Amino acid sequence: MTSSNHLEEPITPYIRRDFDAFLDTATVSDVLRSLRSRQSTGNIIYLYITDAEGRLVGVVPTRRLLTSDEHTPMRDIMIGNLVKIRDTASIMDACELFMMHRFLSLPVVDGEKKILGVLDATILSDEIIDVTEKQSADALFESIGVHIDQIKDGSPLRAFRFRFPWLTATIASGLLCALLSSFYEITLAQSIVLAFFLTLVLGLGESVSTQSMTVTIQELRNTTPNWPWFLKTWARELITGSLLGSLCGAIVGAVVMLWRQHWQEALCIGLSIALAICCAAFIGRTVPALLHALKLDPKISAGPLTLGTADLCTLAIYFNLAILLLR
Repeated sequence: MTSSNHLEEPITPYIRRDFDAFLDTATVSDVLRSLRSRQSTGNIIYLYITDAEGRLVGVVPTRRLLTSDEHTPMRDIMIGNLVKIRDTASIMDACELFMMHRFLSLPVVDGEKKILGVLDATILSDEIIDVTEKQSADALFESIGVHIDQIKDGSPLRAFRFRFPWLTATIASGLLCALLSSFYEITLAQSIVLAFFLTLVLGLGESVSTQSMTVTIQELRNTTPNWPWFLKTWARELITGSLLGSLCGAIVGAVVMLWRQHWQEALCIGLSIALAICCAAFIGRTVPALLHALKLDPKISAGPLTLGTADLCTLAIYFNLAILLLR
């Protein structure tokens, strides 16, 4: 596994100097003639375009070069808004750019935007794999309220100290759910089918809230949230939750109807699932956004709080609908 110190090293030792660069005033025929007249050291993927001062101004993929009219200047076929990397960047910076844009290579420029060389994705393939694996592991542990760096290579007691506090949130929400269920003991006794589908209803709510929470946390990494952003994401998530809830509720409700031949029970369970999923989607968006607004790390605390809140709301919806529809 690549060490974190190695990922902080500069990219300069990895820069390839045998790149193909041409002036923006050169024509397609000029470039093709130049390429044919010299020995290439490797596959030509991109051609880099510079101005008269040597500043990088664009890039031309070889396919675009070969399909363009031979009298066309390079400035007319180049891609001007290109992704580049500074020569002072670290290996970690390069890995992030490669993973974000999926390019095969990146041009390296200095402070005056003059191209110094090219950085190939193949050179950094091992580092990218290591970073991806680390990020996946971090995301997994953070979803349950733990930083992997806090427990990696630590003693069992250290792991216990970091993992147990967040389990108390799960214990608390579970006890609250049990207490809430006890208030509806008579309702459960009157309609035993509610108990049959209780686990399913809770599971669907938790799954949707986790999905929404994960999407929100990912967006918060690259977004500066404001009220328009909150309202837009909430509205989009409520529509998505409504679609998911309607379909899931219809499927389960149809199963209950075929099995029990009791339309009130089918309507109660199906409608409960629809409302619970819609509510869970809203909770999955709201909890991470609220924690972020309070300057707390949503990656660590959002998981237990989101699931606990979703469970309580799901039970409240489930049992109160049962009281209304199954009297």
